[in-house]
Amino acid sequence: MRQVVLFIAMSLDGYIAKEDDNIDFLNQVERPGEDYGYAAFQTTVDTLIWGRRTYDKVLAMGMPEFPHKDKKCYVLSRSRTGQDKNVEFYGGDLKDLITSLQQQPGKNIYCDGGGQVVAALLKENLIDKLIVSVIPHLLGSGIRLFQDGRPEQDLVLTRSSTFPSGLVQLWYDCVKPSR
Repeated sequence: MRQVVLFIAMSLDGYIAKEDDNIDFLNQVERPGEDYGYAAFQTTVDTLIWGRRTYDKVLAMGMPEFPHKDKKCYVLSRSRTGQDKNVEFYGGDLKDLITSLQQQPGKNIYCDGGGQVVAALLKENLIDKLIVSVIPHLLGSGIRLFQDGRPEQDLVLTRSSTFPSGLVQLWYDCVKPSR
């Protein structure tokens, strides 16, 4: 079955962005030729789920081409419907979307934020794997990756990698509760 995989970066103190959605702290680990496994990871997925603010942030970066043209992209939104040239906007039940996607043939499903999307996925126990890159920086405040109010969940560390930039990447499988 297709798995839902979170591939995301956070500061050492657990933030994915500042309050104003600024993610400049990520730049401190940029190194020529180093993508921290991102390209290899991208070959394992064919579907992407984002929150609307994350999608808006990507568009605001002014990239010459949408970075996920080769994937089916869903943007979760309460205010937008339909689709644009890059994505389909989805305002329905997240569990229904994931269940439907998992019943279709294909590769894994990639989730990359934001905090509200991650919280909703965790609340419904829909994430199968977490790949978290920890940036050696303390933001002090901002948008937390792991928001309060989610259920307790066991994780199994399957891999860890350290890089000369100071980035540490942690791979976890989510233990699904017995039914």
